[in-house]
Amino acid sequence: MGRIEARDTVFKFVFEDLFHAPNDSLSYEEFLQDNQMDSENLKFVRDNYTGIIEHWDELKNIITTHLKDYTIDRIYKVDLAILMCAVYEIKYTSADVKLIINEACNLCKKYSTEKSYAFVNGVLANIIKE
Repeated sequence: MGRIEARDTVFKFVFEDLFHAPNDSLSYEEFLQDNQMDSENLKFVRDNYTGIIEHWDELKNIITTHLKDYTIDRIYKVDLAILMCAVYEIKYTSADVKLIINEACNLCKKYSTEKSYAFVNGVLANIIKE
């Protein structure tokens, strides 16, 4: 399993947490016990997921302040989860910003609507302008 799959996994945990309190997820604990990842990607999943949980409200505030004609409540949950993951990586890791945005858009194309990738790309572009 590579980094793309690791980002996909983090996204799925964050998406799940949008529907119930973070850290109440049994699937995360099961994943940690029964995964097929190499140690580097497992560390990526752990670090990013726990970081997102730690900065949950801050990440949502960053996203909210960069929405033009939307409120955070109007964003599809899939898109919000993707934004949360990407904003965390942009703000708290040294990963290449263009790569993060590209992979966020790819997640949109895989899991969301036809127009979602353009929306997510626009929000992330607004965030990195600062």
